[in-house]
Formats: sequence, structure tokens, C-alpha cells
Amino acid sequence: MPIRHATLNHQIQENGARLHLAMVSRVHSHGLDQPPSAQELALLEERRLLKEARAKRQAQAKLPKPKAAKVVKEAKPPKAPKAPKPPKAAKEPKDAKAAKAHHPSRAEKVVKKAEALEAAKKAAKKSAKT
Repeated sequence: MPIRHATLNHQIQENGARLHLAMVSRVHSHGLDQPPSAQELALLEERRLLKEARAKRQAQAKLPKPKAAKVVKEAKPPKAPKAPKPPKAAKEPKDAKAAKAHHPSRAEKVVKKAEALEAAKKAAKKSAKT
């Protein structure tokens, strides 16, 4: 299983801390002139390998990625045209005046109201005489 980038960086940091500890302990116990111990050499080699792996992954990440092929859609066959509908039967023409309901105009309403008032006055006079 390939190692992820984040774990490589983390491993390099941990390796560096262990290497530093090994170097400090060697310097304190044996002095600066002593050659590195086997543990230090192993840690240095591991660190070198981790850095190479990281560099290889970073170089690979910069390479162009393979692109997905474009989907080619098949053209659908054209639909058959629908048969034309038969013409509708002609309707009988309606009489224009008969179709409309009679709506009295404003003037007709005023005249009718005036007639009604006048008839009411005459009716009241007649009833008073008798």
C-alpha cells in the first residue's frame, strides 16, 4: 500500500526527532570526535529514503493527470411525424343579438327611475282623494 504524503512528512519529522536525540546522546556520552553509532546511521538512511519518496511523490503530482474520455452520445433516430388531426365540424352561427343579454344603459336606468317616481307620486295622490 502506498504511503500518503501527509504520513511521509510526519514520518520525516518523527525520524528527525529520533535522530536528533541519538546525536545528542552520542555527543554527551562519547564526545564530538566519535563516529556516528549504528542507530544514527540507520536513522539517517531511513530519513534519506523518506525524503526521496516525498520528492518522488511531489514530482509525480506535478505530472499531467489523465483526463477522462469525452462521452459520445448516440444520435436518436428522428420521431415519425404525427398524423394531422381531421378538421372539426363547423358550428352553427349564433344570432348575435339573441346571444347577448340586454343590459340597460345608464340613461335608460335614469328614465326608468324617474318614471317610477312619477308613478309613485300619482298613485299617492289618487289614494289620498279616495
